[in-house]
Amino acid sequence: MNVPPAVAALAAAIRDAGGPAFVVGGWVRDRLRGVPAKELDLEVFGVAADRLPALLARHGRVHAVGDAFPVWKLQLGDTGGLSSVDVALPRRESKRGRGHRGFEVIGDPHLSPREAARRRDFTVNAISFDPLASELVDPFDGRGDLARRALRAVDSATFGDDSLRVLRAVQFAARFEFEVAAETVALCRGVDLSDLPAERVWGEVEKWLLRSARPAIGWWAARELGAVERLWPEIAALVGCEQEPEWHPEGDVFTHTALVLDEAAKLRDGLDRGRSAALMLAAIAHDFGKPATTVREGGRIRSPGHEAAGVAPAARWLERINLHSLDGYDARGQILALVQHHLAPTHLWNSERRGDRVSDGALRRLAMKVDPDLLRRLATADTRGRPPAPPSEAPEWLYARMQALAVADGGPRPLLLGRHLLAMGVAPGPRMGEILRAVFELQLDGAVASLADAEAAARHLLPPATE
Repeated sequence: MNVPPAVAALAAAIRDAGGPAFVVGGWVRDRLRGVPAKELDLEVFGVAADRLPALLARHGRVHAVGDAFPVWKLQLGDTGGLSSVDVALPRRESKRGRGHRGFEVIGDPHLSPREAARRRDFTVNAISFDPLASELVDPFDGRGDLARRALRAVDSATFGDDSLRVLRAVQFAARFEFEVAAETVALCRGVDLSDLPAERVWGEVEKWLLRSARPAIGWWAARELGAVERLWPEIAALVGCEQEPEWHPEGDVFTHTALVLDEAAKLRDGLDRGRSAALMLAAIAHDFGKPATTVREGGRIRSPGHEAAGVAPAARWLERINLHSLDGYDARGQILALVQHHLAPTHLWNSERRGDRVSDGALRRLAMKVDPDLLRRLATADTRGRPPAPPSEAPEWLYARMQALAVADGGPRPLLLGRHLLAMGVAPGPRMGEILRAVFELQLDGAVASLADAEAAARHLLPPATE
């Protein structure tokens, strides 16, 4: 539990100025779990707010964040690999209105560590560490709950004041693979979630999906805590939606999606934030079309056309969580494309096995619509999410075909451009667009393989020269 020397030196200076400093929150929790921690929060007692910035400035660069209740972000010389050190006073909070802005927050350096810890959400986050005495302060048995792998509310009377805590329970349950204590489940089910802004919802959903090895734990927790029914009707509709047992022996669509989520999490390696989020969100939304299309025909359960039918509910759901682009990547567009085409590998593979050769043009056109690598990963997760049925060879077969066509990184770019037609004497206008589209179709079919081929094809489309 040793802190970096620069943090210990800062704690000693705060002690000499009149008060102790405790490391609080995630750093303590994660170190007790044996997990490296990159961020450290220091809570300062006994030092007035007007004295603290100058004291901190003697140890590094200080940047204050927040108006009513400042947090001082400190850049120390040697942080031992920490990405950030945040310093704050203990605080009192009182609920004055709806939403996360409805709190009155007052820094109070005279609070006791126990009083300061009481405002935290879960007991595992209410453990603090005295870096000078090397002692833990654990007034609510957070260490016991860590050992029990349990998420338990610190204060049942104030837990529901911040409705985001319900979604924090979801993402913590998934990330730490903990179970939410029964009394805390009851608290969560009674919290009004209607005041949650979309950006805060997405913040917790992103942590849940991208930081957990088994996101299905959060999937089941979200339902148990009542978040699914109250926040995401598109997901709630999957509960009890039947599937044909021959193809889906695992159960209903909600169960299948949980399994697909865990399989998709195994396939995130090498993806940046935007593409990783697109894969995980598409794993959730890929069967959103089934509730509206599922029918019983001839003693079988079928969902004809559920891929296309899933695009509209997926778009509504992405709007609910306010997901558009991430780091400049069109995550929303790609998710909707993955939903619409997630069965393409299976359909094309089945055609090939029946002896109906899948044309190169069809594969090039598919690569224009959806990221081939993400499609491969999603389709693989989808086929693995049907135990004990064996996974399909279709995703890898399709990706290998696309690699052979040099479109595994996306569809081909047009060889013929407007400037080439201008050089050939074609005036800008609708006819130019028609020619460009027609030549590109020939390129997708493999009839045009070079710029010279493209220009020759364009000349065939031009009216004959007149004298």
